Amino acid sequence: MDNGRLHYAHMGATVNEHHLESLMRFISQGQKPHEEYAYGIEIEHLPVSNTSDHAVDLYSTPGVEDFLREIAPYFDPHRETWERGHLLGVNREGLDVSLEPGGQIETAIGPAKDTEEIDRIYKQFRELADPVMSRLGFRLVNYGYQPHTTCDVVKILPTGRYTSLNEYFGRIGSYGIPMMRCSASTQVSIDFSSERDCITKMRLGCAVGPLLAWFFRNSPYFEGRENPLPLLRQEMWDNLDPQRTGLVPGLYEDGFGWEDYAADILSTPLLVADLQSTPEYEGSHQVFTAWRQNAGEIYPDRMLNDAEVSHILSTHFNDVRLKNFLEFRHWDSLPMERALKLVEIVGRLFYDDAEIDRLSHFFSGLAATDVIAAKAMLQSDSAQARPYGRSMEEWRDFLGLTEDDLAHDVPGDTQRPGVFQTV
Repeated sequence: MDNGRLHYAHMGATVNEHHLESLMRFISQGQKPHEEYAYGIEIEHLPVSNTSDHAVDLYSTPGVEDFLREIAPYFDPHRETWERGHLLGVNREGLDVSLEPGGQIETAIGPAKDTEEIDRIYKQFRELADPVMSRLGFRLVNYGYQPHTTCDVVKILPTGRYTSLNEYFGRIGSYGIPMMRCSASTQVSIDFSSERDCITKMRLGCAVGPLLAWFFRNSPYFEGRENPLPLLRQEMWDNLDPQRTGLVPGLYEDGFGWEDYAADILSTPLLVADLQSTPEYEGSHQVFTAWRQNAGEIYPDRMLNDAEVSHILSTHFNDVRLKNFLEFRHWDSLPMERALKLVEIVGRLFYDDAEIDRLSHFFSGLAATDVIAAKAMLQSDSAQARPYGRSMEEWRDFLGLTEDDLAHDVPGDTQRPGVFQTV
């Protein structure tokens, strides 16, 4: 390991050479030629009661698990997710439906070649899901945060992972409990062709993501009141856990590559250890809190399998997360018609070589402090902000956005007119 380059690993931490090689191999497997590029999209939905507009969770009667049980016959019975006697996810080719910590219902679609395929798969899901939810007395809404319910009311899913995360995030930062229980996001995933292409897209994604988050913001409420922040999701994640959120350390420095990324991941405490795919620990307590131990102190000294690597990578929540694809994590939950526009914009900016060159030219010499300053400016000045020295009107034109793409700060449940009562 080149200790000259890997200077962002945590002081005194052990980075196992086999594990480092395992992460780099896993990431490299994501390289694709341009003609094989695809998209992934995850949309977290907030289940709310039709009568009160308050949150519906696992323990509601009926609740989100009742919903999953009713739609399960339409999915692959061999790909269900169960834990502690609860059905927590169903899956079929191209579509995964699962529960997030506070009972948010996530639909993960992909890989899909274009927005038409995403739209088709999602419409099939809603045609199945909406009548079921109507019978159960609740519906799905797309906001960045629950419109009426406060986080102390929502109960966490009783899984090993979420129990550990709940305890950890309840002790660190400012927003761990609200984020887990009441927030919802839209995440878009894209492909890369090489290490250089990957790092370029990570850097540009971190720079552009907050701008798109402002144009697509969708969190009118927070903890039962009107939300005063232009970028609530950014506020929550930027003040959560600096070990594993925000910008990847060293991302904008010369020479940064996959080895640096992997070393940072491996030197950070795992937060939660998952040994369900580790043969050496069969029969032991396989999911447990690991606040002080990193991967090298828990996993065997050997090459890791893909399930182990996937779990380790999942314990970091950077603005742009690298797996064997790139996951952009900036955005509030959006109704599908707006989410599709977001995917189209991401595709135009990151799958067109001319656009990548244009963005790279503009952001040449960018430093991490510039991105942090831009995020702070958007948060403090909103429409009057001038991130990276340009007005929001200039950024709208630069990014090729139309009037229909823009967010509208109008409180109220536009997803079900006439029912939601404004606070």
